[in-house]
Amino acid sequence: MIKVFRFLAMCSISVGCASSVALAQTYKQVDVPYPTAVFTEIIGGPNLEGTSVGAWGDAAGALHGFSLTAKGVFTPIDPPDSTFTTPNFINLQGVIVGAYLDSTSPVPVSHGFILVGGEYKVVDVPGATGTALTSINDLGEISGNTCSDPACGNTGNANTTHSFLRSPNGAFTFFDPPGATSSAPSTVSLLGAVVGAYTDATGELNHGYLLWLGKYTTIDFPGATTGTFAGGGNLENDVVGLYNYINCTTDCNHAFLLHRGDFTSFDYPSASFTEATGINALGVIVGVFVDSSGNAHGFIRTP
Repeated sequence: MIKVFRFLAMCSISVGCASSVALAQTYKQVDVPYPTAVFTEIIGGPNLEGTSVGAWGDAAGALHGFSLTAKGVFTPIDPPDSTFTTPNFINLQGVIVGAYLDSTSPVPVSHGFILVGGEYKVVDVPGATGTALTSINDLGEISGNTCSDPACGNTGNANTTHSFLRSPNGAFTFFDPPGATSSAPSTVSLLGAVVGAYTDATGELNHGYLLWLGKYTTIDFPGATTGTFAGGGNLENDVVGLYNYINCTTDCNHAFLLHRGDFTSFDYPSASFTEATGINALGVIVGVFVDSSGNAHGFIRTP
């Protein structure tokens, strides 16, 4: 999972079904042009101007952010004092939100950030041990999560998260889906629909969720025995993400699209792992895949 997540009807309540039909789509592999990059992932977007955000890892294990325009122009994103950066979303106005680890020793702390006009603003939830921001809609409403671990689990420690929304005037609203022991939103749409993921009381099984007009809907890809992660949604309340299987040795992790109550499974061609992390109102999907050699790349999937 990359991000730590109108009412939709699920197959589990008998109004939709899963499909693995291969639809005509155009895939584009994305790798940052930095000589030291060992992998690339697209985490959020694209916005309607075609700009996405993501991260790349260097040989020393650090993670750096970037934005990528429709014309292929990369811009680095690394907040001051950051050692590990994940830009998670970009809205139509070009405002970018995400999270970074600072240089605090021995335990770094995760902070949310807003990047607008080349200036960084740090966002920390009052009283939270760690904070991450996951999306911002065109009205300035932000989704995110608090963390029990200062580094939000990025250094290998156990971590529990809880969802929140931050209004344009800076007020926080905290929430978790019913039965959740840990949760995180992935996106909040212009109409206020929240897509995310949570862990249930077993502590092992993950589910996607959609919060729309005060009602929660659980998102479970049919047959996914290990879990479902809802990585992003759009204004049409299409949802994309990742599902996987337990006790699986090959072909275990796949991307999905949930459109009008029906699931479609898809994979980047010849990939051993595919995760969808974002979708815009035009149906353009971004994500990350792992090739047959074990290398991770970003991808853009265009209808």
